[in-house]
Amino acid sequence: MKNVILIGMPGCGKSTAGVILAKSLGFDFTDTDLIISKKCGKKLQAVLDEDGIDYFLQMENEVGCELECRNTVVATGGSMVLSTDAMEHLKEIGTVVYIDVPLDVLKKRITNMKTRGIVFEKGESLDDVFKKRTPLYKKYADITVTVAKNGNLENTVTRIADFLHRKPQVK
Repeated sequence: MKNVILIGMPGCGKSTAGVILAKSLGFDFTDTDLIISKKCGKKLQAVLDEDGIDYFLQMENEVGCELECRNTVVATGGSMVLSTDAMEHLKEIGTVVYIDVPLDVLKKRITNMKTRGIVFEKGESLDDVFKKRTPLYKKYADITVTVAKNGNLENTVTRIADFLHRKPQVK
């Protein structure tokens, strides 16, 4: 197995599940949002507020395209799927897993919408972002794990691991 690339909406559990999944697989873990923050020298929300959405998406694309790792679980930012180049590279270096969480569950999970560093175009709501990105998550996913409304983190990680073990892996 090369890498496991987690995609999905903000609040779906990519970072949290990613750490646990990495431990269970004996893999490293990386979070592209943390790479962007480090590269820019500030929090994601500050990048969005001070430098704008276009700059943020450019940085996200660069990070996605430049990522080189092996035996790593990668949690991507929710907007990574907006970058075709980055997603094509990520698909080349790993198995892409879409963590599909219902919108109403995401709304309950995301309590810090204004400070979390989520890419919203002017006037967009979480509903709009969900509607725009869901087809892209489905397009790039090699595996989709749908989380039930009452689904827990351990169950999500177990289901991802089960899917990974069933999928023929490319060495």
